[in-house]
Amino acid sequence: MADKVLIYSRFPKTMMARFAEWFELLDTAGKPAQEVFSSDVLGGIRALLTAGGTPLGGGEMDLFPKLGAIVCYGTGYDGIDLKAAAARAIAVGHSPGANAASVADIAMTLMLAATRRILVADQYVRSGDWAASKPSPMMRPQAGMPGRRIGVYGMGEIGRKIAARCAAFESEVGYCSRTRHDVPYQYFSSLEALADWCSVLMIAVRAGVETHHVVNADLLKRLGEDGYVVNISRGSVIDEKALVAALTDKTIAGAGLDVYANEPHAPDALTALPNVVLAPHIGGHTLDSHVAMQDCVLANLTAFFEGRPLPYAVKPA
Repeated sequence: MADKVLIYSRFPKTMMARFAEWFELLDTAGKPAQEVFSSDVLGGIRALLTAGGTPLGGGEMDLFPKLGAIVCYGTGYDGIDLKAAAARAIAVGHSPGANAASVADIAMTLMLAATRRILVADQYVRSGDWAASKPSPMMRPQAGMPGRRIGVYGMGEIGRKIAARCAAFESEVGYCSRTRHDVPYQYFSSLEALADWCSVLMIAVRAGVETHHVVNADLLKRLGEDGYVVNISRGSVIDEKALVAALTDKTIAGAGLDVYANEPHAPDALTALPNVVLAPHIGGHTLDSHVAMQDCVLANLTAFFEGRPLPYAVKPA
């Protein structure tokens, strides 16, 4: 009989197909588990699969008295109460670096689209204004990539790939992270210093209590009127109200966002602005990334049910 795995978050069925070949899946379809399955069923659950951003605290864990493994589909695990899991001897796994290249690609796409005003240019062509030689202040020349100072906040797998891509565009690259790394980029010991130096701030840091709203009104002001912010991390890292204000009053020039404070809802104040490029959290949403993430999930679940340590366990901070 196949081992049972509870699907705790809402996932497309196509993304779960590989797992169904190996395990018996009990899908909550994103609803509270206790509303979908009986306490007897939940009492037998030993492993669950979740999206890293889905809140999962000690109270929820206690619904599954035999729970031994929480496996996140993807790199993030910010929704998991790691202390509560450790107190209950529950192993937590994820897919480190599996989607790093795809997320870095989206970061570059958002940066180029924002700094070169691709959405505005697209509309300029579609509207017929270009053909009519109608002048537009939004179409004035913008700074290019050579020599542009790019600040990367977070130098993990994704941050490193973003930095390498920016360097290939002949840009200067600086970074800020908890520790200094052996990388060929200028290191800044504080985020404030990085913001003072760069003209584009790329956010690639893990979400957590220490990074909640770390990109605030003061930091955005440090970027300056020619500055841009690109976020492919988590929406919680930016104070969204402060960002809207900075974009509205031209404190900064623009932004590129793939994540938001309250997904899947981007605030109307953001969607109405012409100087922001928005994507629906698709950074890791490529075929190759999904295969790589699924490989990690399968490896973690298989190891758990075989009584082995998770090969892709979340490392303590």
